[in-house]
Amino acid sequence: MCATCGCGNDATAMISVPRDHDHDHGDGHDHDHDHDHDHGDGHRHDHGDGHGHHHDHGADHVHLPVTETITLEQKILAKNDLLARHNREWLEQRNIVAFNMTSSPGAGKTTLLERTIRELGDVPIAVIEGDQETLLDAERIKATGCAVVQINTGAGCHLDADMLRRAFDALAPAPGTLLFIENVGNLVCPALFDLGERSKVVVISVTEGTDKPLKYPHMFAAAGLVIVNKTDLLPYVDFDIDKCREYVRSINPGVEMLPMSVTTGDGMARWYEWLAKERGAAASASLDHVVERA
Repeated sequence: MCATCGCGNDATAMISVPRDHDHDHGDGHDHDHDHDHDHGDGHRHDHGDGHGHHHDHGADHVHLPVTETITLEQKILAKNDLLARHNREWLEQRNIVAFNMTSSPGAGKTTLLERTIRELGDVPIAVIEGDQETLLDAERIKATGCAVVQINTGAGCHLDADMLRRAFDALAPAPGTLLFIENVGNLVCPALFDLGERSKVVVISVTEGTDKPLKYPHMFAAAGLVIVNKTDLLPYVDFDIDKCREYVRSINPGVEMLPMSVTTGDGMARWYEWLAKERGAAASASLDHVVERA
């Protein structure tokens, strides 16, 4: 369970490989989720001028100290960080360079990956897709001819290192692969969970507002690159590129911000240059480690 937001147990995560089939599933699956959060514990908070609080608790209700929540989160993150280190070692041993792609829903991550896969045809690429439900994005990636597995997190709002470890088994990426991990659409919890990736790439779009970095500072502080997508829509929205860059660098002074339009291709060349630079740096670091061990 995520101590930050209380999302579901990662043991329920489903890892699957999309298969060739038509899209009329006809399997009768009705994914109807009734999210009625009436816990039935009698909580009623009457915040009048007298700040009266009425708590009708059952006999088994216990108020845990706030420190218990903090301790739980620390333990969860510590366990995740240990697994992430193992993932990083596994990737480095195979010369696989991984990028954790994060964004709000609809910023254009999947479209960016589709175009990247098609235009970097000489580079071995694999993708791990993260979503709460469906194989839709994984099927889009599979249509490009790229190797892909899907992680469905159920109620979970982020991927974690253990999910990635299991996805590696299903994907079996070849040595030298460029691996993209498309995280669940969310700019909160994915900032906290190291997956073993080389870098986090944060994708926002001009339709989301100039002040996005100020609203989600932890994610932008963790970013190795910030992509501002859908710049072809700038004439139609209220978005200030320069002000957004100022906000980003107030949080993460050294990070590069890359405006682009995946639709028109503007800015894609700089994206490919950045990927090549990161792959080269990773290869140099790996060689240095080999020399040190020798």
